[in-house]
Amino acid sequence: MSLLTSLIKASTQFQQAMEKRAPSAQDNAAAKPAAPETPASATDDRFTLSERANVETGRPKSARLSMAEYRQTVGQDLAYMRETLRHKLAEYRLNPATSVEVSKDEGGKISLGGGMPEQTRSRIEQDLNNSKPFREAFSRLSASEPTLHFVDNALKLNKAYGVANPLLDTLVSDNQQFNGLQDLAHRYDSMRQTINTDHSAGYTDRKNFALSLNTRA
Repeated sequence: MSLLTSLIKASTQFQQAMEKRAPSAQDNAAAKPAAPETPASATDDRFTLSERANVETGRPKSARLSMAEYRQTVGQDLAYMRETLRHKLAEYRLNPATSVEVSKDEGGKISLGGGMPEQTRSRIEQDLNNSKPFREAFSRLSASEPTLHFVDNALKLNKAYGVANPLLDTLVSDNQQFNGLQDLAHRYDSMRQTINTDHSAGYTDRKNFALSLNTRA
């Protein structure tokens, strides 16, 4: 046998042996169990922390109150009343700098005080009592303004000295939907009628509520 023939034969046997081993290796690869998936960690991007963000942090309920919104509500009624009085002073040719006190008499009607002739005062009072928007604005202020004053002072004391006001926390609802200024005012009025505490200092009943307005302010 020549050298060339021997090389061809050896090459053929080697190729046949490799062909037999290939299927065997594929079978072994298929039988090998897949590596277990790495469990996702707590910091995996697929997880969200939104539920944690919604968990109450233990802050006092009074922290939910929106003082800016309350001041805007009161400010709108004050501005409307001031503008109405300004027009009335001009209509009756009174000094625009006249300071006018607005209150209610024993019969629940709008009553005015200030430096103006009695006859003119009576006519303006009649006009204001015939104005439903003016009566409603004053009615809202008689409840909301004292409440806003109380809440504002209580929050300032808490922030400055850490002095909590239990009455304030009692006024605040767990449902933020019911923490509007009128909601607080209603609860404040009801509580002041039944509870006599040191927190009542400076409280003004809405029946005795009065506003002193300078129409030029």
